[in-house]
Amino acid sequence: MAMDRRTFLAGSASVALASLGEASKGVNGQEQQTMARHNRIAVSTYSFWRFRDDSKLPIEECIRQAAAMGFDAVEVLHRQMTSESNEYLQGIKRTALVEGIELCGFSIHQGFVSPDAAVRKQNIEHTIQCIELAYKLGIPSMRVNTGRWGTTKDFDELMKNRGIEPALPGVTEDQAFGWVIDAFKECVPKAKECGVTMGLENHWGLGLTPEGVLRIVNAVDSPFLQVTMDTGNFLEDPYDRLDAIAAKAVYVHAKTYFGGGIWYTLDLDYDRIAGILRKHNYRGYVSLEYEGNEAYQTAIPKSLAVLRKSF
Repeated sequence: MAMDRRTFLAGSASVALASLGEASKGVNGQEQQTMARHNRIAVSTYSFWRFRDDSKLPIEECIRQAAAMGFDAVEVLHRQMTSESNEYLQGIKRTALVEGIELCGFSIHQGFVSPDAAVRKQNIEHTIQCIELAYKLGIPSMRVNTGRWGTTKDFDELMKNRGIEPALPGVTEDQAFGWVIDAFKECVPKAKECGVTMGLENHWGLGLTPEGVLRIVNAVDSPFLQVTMDTGNFLEDPYDRLDAIAAKAVYVHAKTYFGGGIWYTLDLDYDRIAGILRKHNYRGYVSLEYEGNEAYQTAIPKSLAVLRKSF
């Protein structure tokens, strides 16, 4: 029997939907189609620099190279910028437009672990200023940290100690958590005003454990302070700890170490990490932070292939 065009198209659409997703129970118990979605893959401008001497590429060049390599988006490292003028910011935004690539993340350095109220205030003001910079760039998310004790002065030594350092004399962890929580509460109104979601990274200092990250995020209790999940900062055997913070993740940093890591090397199972994020329905960006010794020109494209395969 001949099939008319309308019947053929309806049947083809059903097959296409079935290949892209799976049926799930929706409103009123009716089956609905859940479309398969791939995470968009970004790259941090840090990946091109890695704080190496004489290797600080301009942000605009990082954007051009990221687009040529096939990334979906770029994350801007604040310390890599050469100006904060509006003309400079809009030039970055225009470069991204011309290259057909998104600006998705802004990564800053700040910290609130200090007994000196003036130091904490200075860091709060810096954070608020950076929220405004992200807003001017049209960037919706910003990586933030707790800050660290600072009792280990040499960063290489800190890495040798796996990010662990002694507390400041006469200061308790509870006091330090209070400083950090109060500081973020002061930053939240500006984040809400600008529509820039801060993502507290599992990093050194009070963010070294999932419990520390969640203690702060839950205490601040704002949709504008959530989690930036870094795949490499829990170091060895990270999967249970990544799972613990994945439900709060609004941004993901994905580490790779081609040529061996600058400070350490991890053998991360990105299929497993992608599974953790899918379990928590994470649909956001996965942003490469390349930290290896191999030349970025070859290592970054290889990293992109790894992330595309898993995500």
